[in-house]
Amino acid sequence: MRPSTLFGSLAALLLSPVSDAALTTVTNWGSNPTNLEMQIYLPKKLAAKPAVVVALHGCGGSGQQYYQQANYGSYADDKGFIVIYPSSKNDSNCWDVSFPRTLTHDGGGDSEGLSNMVSYLVQKYNADPAKVYATGSSSGCMMTNILLAVYPDVFSAGSCYSGVAAGCFAGSPGNSPTTSNRTCANGDVNKSGAEWAAQVHAMYPSYKGAYPRMQTFHGTADTLVYPQNLFEQLKEWSALLDVSWTRNNTNTPSSGYTQMVYGDGTKLVGYLAQGVGHTVPVHPQMDMKWFGLL
Repeated sequence: MRPSTLFGSLAALLLSPVSDAALTTVTNWGSNPTNLEMQIYLPKKLAAKPAVVVALHGCGGSGQQYYQQANYGSYADDKGFIVIYPSSKNDSNCWDVSFPRTLTHDGGGDSEGLSNMVSYLVQKYNADPAKVYATGSSSGCMMTNILLAVYPDVFSAGSCYSGVAAGCFAGSPGNSPTTSNRTCANGDVNKSGAEWAAQVHAMYPSYKGAYPRMQTFHGTADTLVYPQNLFEQLKEWSALLDVSWTRNNTNTPSSGYTQMVYGDGTKLVGYLAQGVGHTVPVHPQMDMKWFGLL
């Protein structure tokens, strides 16, 4: 199936009507250079100092759609944290993962707007700035990688599905399957860990601290965002986190999945799902455990 055909099928699925009654629309939350929309899920009882999870939809999707797809609501209610479900309305509703403005700290792109959403919640709800996390699928996973790279002082960890390394799309004319040059999505951007790390360091050159923990999933049968992109992510984050591959665990967390462990497994893990296409289903319980919220 051609990428454009596959994208059309995906978009039709993602844009089907869903209820957003559980979400609260937020306006006037701060600088919003790319006109993003912000909706949040507020738990029935907020923790005294709640964590914040940014949950990012894929191309063709929306915050409302990803609220239903990711199914984090019951966990938020149980633990009292806030989930941001933002929406991009540009380039087939894809996140900007290619232009310098989003690949630069406070550069005026999508990444800055998303970071400002977090800042708003930290101030308004006394959220814990040490417990801010990002997750997403497809384009949302690509943006998760970018948020952790461009705002490592804001995010503590990421967990995402079927994306690419931060900076992989740099220089592409667009971000969607129909506007990008496909070089990155096809798995043809291959770099060493040191090269990836240098690219990330250039996104926020004054930052000298530690980088966030990362957990990332990909399917072997993905023909929209090829599985080589999983290994490029692992090269990038292993270099940034200074951890090396130690072992593979087969049939983990379930049959057909291979877990790739780096170091002691507390900073970086990857999951390759045999026979799974685009995208790997969200594993909300695993996300919450990775974030330390369970």
